[in-house]
Amino acid sequence: MKQHRKVILITGAATGIGSSIAKSYIDEGHNVHICDYDKKRLQEFLDKNPNVTGNLADVSNPDDVKDTFHIINDLYNKLNILINNAGISGESALTENISIEGWQQTINTNLNGMFYVTKLAIPLLKENKSSSIINMSSTAGLLGVPMRSPYAASKWAVIGFTKTTAMELGPYGVNVNAICPGCVDGDRIERVINADARESGNTPDQIRDVYLRQSSMRKFMSKKDIADMVLFLTSSSGSKISGQAIAIDGHTEGFINWLD
Repeated sequence: MKQHRKVILITGAATGIGSSIAKSYIDEGHNVHICDYDKKRLQEFLDKNPNVTGNLADVSNPDDVKDTFHIINDLYNKLNILINNAGISGESALTENISIEGWQQTINTNLNGMFYVTKLAIPLLKENKSSSIINMSSTAGLLGVPMRSPYAASKWAVIGFTKTTAMELGPYGVNVNAICPGCVDGDRIERVINADARESGNTPDQIRDVYLRQSSMRKFMSKKDIADMVLFLTSSSGSKISGQAIAIDGHTEGFINWLD
């Protein structure tokens, strides 16, 4: 593989936003490595994109993360861009009804996993004249979200982690930013809508309408909207933007409180 191409690691990239980001980098001719915990979907993505490399990994497992970096070092011996995309929605329930296991699983995946990956990526990123990290947060990381306390807590923490690592890595030419998507079209938001409907006693269509009306633009975002911003922030044009939490949400006016 050509050495002038950038090497990009994207976690949780077999489907959804991660796969859209991966495809955007593929189209630009870069070397893309993905990891995902879903073996079937990972293989399907690799079969469709034969120039991409990848491995099975659960980012909440430090040993899986170590294995991922062993593979990247063997294949490329470098890393230019890290996209911390892996994450889960977690349980939808009042805080008092959230299971301890559900809380731990969400924090372990969305926050601890990001730390495990970033910790091992930093030495490789520092070796370049300029590198980038993108951490996937959420508008839930900017606003409170009733019945989603584990998810919201993890995404608020992502922003603090982003701003701190931006301070630490700026002197090495590494820009670090968080992206905060609003509702993004796809299977994931549909699962969230159905879960909220069950908990609130409303229909999925009622929940969907509320989510749409929370955005000033009355639209769900597309995966491409997110991928385009990622590409910009990791390009030379975005290289001096760092430590930011950038919402791509059509302007979220606020989350409804089902307890009203």
